[in-house]
Amino acid sequence: MKHLLLAMMCVLSGITTSAQPTEKIKNVVLVHGAFVDGSGWQPVYDILVKQGYQVSVVQQPLTSFKEDLAAIQRVLNKQDGPCILVGHSYGGGLITEAGNHQQVAGLVYIAAHAPDKGESEADNGKRYPPAYKSLQKPADGFDYIDPAHFPADFAADLPEARAAFMANAQMPTADAVFHAVIQHPAWRTKPSWYMVAGGDRIINPELERMYADRAKSKTVEVKGASHAVFESHPDEVSSLIIRACTGQ
Repeated sequence: MKHLLLAMMCVLSGITTSAQPTEKIKNVVLVHGAFVDGSGWQPVYDILVKQGYQVSVVQQPLTSFKEDLAAIQRVLNKQDGPCILVGHSYGGGLITEAGNHQQVAGLVYIAAHAPDKGESEADNGKRYPPAYKSLQKPADGFDYIDPAHFPADFAADLPEARAAFMANAQMPTADAVFHAVIQHPAWRTKPSWYMVAGGDRIINPELERMYADRAKSKTVEVKGASHAVFESHPDEVSSLIIRACTGQ
């Protein structure tokens, strides 16, 4: 009897630690990736707001991993309840650390990095090399994508005019942020969802699949989608975020 009781306690303990959110979460925080700003989230923002969600968009400066984390922390501190934290691309590394905040109930990765402890985005990118060759690294330490190749490499499934605008409205990104080493990966203790962009040239889709599988994320894949899947497929992205908010 004693052994049976102990076994039951262990099972219940396991259920408690791995449980998904049970109540609908109304707060969503969106984190953009490198070379772009938060305005690319507007299609997703509009869909979520129309469905009654309270959505905050972080505008991190892309000047250092520490400063970018601080920008996310400021937004998380303002949440009036639990939230779902969403990151695209480089923003995935950020939410992997920022997701330890007490207000974060779950993580959503959109074609994003999800490094483990001791890993960096740059090193993982070497393990699964991306298709693009257009990254420019000036002497000032702030990287950008060659505008002539940006549409094809970053946003091939967006209208040509929109992709060209993004190419010429880039936010140069400190090269050092890609080498930041993760210390406390939140996906190891909190539930996660992952969207793989099947046609991604910036992050190898195989790396995205590895991240999702390793984190045991609930995963969807958008076949043929570019790295700009957050903007080119807002319905699918919003649907995944809503699944996270409802614990599905």
